[in-house]
Amino acid sequence: MHFLRNALPKWTVRLLLAVCLLGYCLFAKAQAVVELTGFELERTSEELSLSAQLQFELPGSVEDALLKGIPMVFVAETELLRERWYWSDKSIAMTTRQFRLAFQPLTRRWRLNVSLGPTNATGQGLALNQSYDTLQQALASIKRVSRWRVAATNELDPALRYRFEFRFRLDLGQLPRPFQIGAIGQSDWDLGITRVEFLAPELAK
Repeated sequence: MHFLRNALPKWTVRLLLAVCLLGYCLFAKAQAVVELTGFELERTSEELSLSAQLQFELPGSVEDALLKGIPMVFVAETELLRERWYWSDKSIAMTTRQFRLAFQPLTRRWRLNVSLGPTNATGQGLALNQSYDTLQQALASIKRVSRWRVAATNELDPALRYRFEFRFRLDLGQLPRPFQIGAIGQSDWDLGITRVEFLAPELAK
């Protein structure tokens, strides 16, 4: 920067700094920020469960696509891995939830389809369906994680170390092809978060 001050007029340097600052602000604003609060793993005699709260706002481009009738699929995944010093960590348990959110123009309501667990041979897993009056009500159901069973207690060995991973994302692969192409490289469509925790010894006992 000292070289620039010597080689360029002051107004040019100030203009360059202003452009850089503006670009940074626009980029930061476009980023879809997802936060995870109230993250808690709880063990009972039968299961290890997760409770948490996701915090995010839908970017304008995503909300516009929803209002145009394009469904959005959000995916939440949990994975429990056993650490192994001699090889890669072994996956002990994995669970998945898919949230398909769609706007229904005729009724002006929001439809949320929640698929739980693995799908069967016909491609249909256990599913729950709910309608909401507003987008915020529908999103509240997606953001809330309440006592989600992530593993059976008998899968845990207190003598071993475990790593727990929680992942949440907007699944761009399930968008119509034109939207997939348009979303590639667009930071406001990059909606997701990953959280990694190592199990406390008392949770594995």
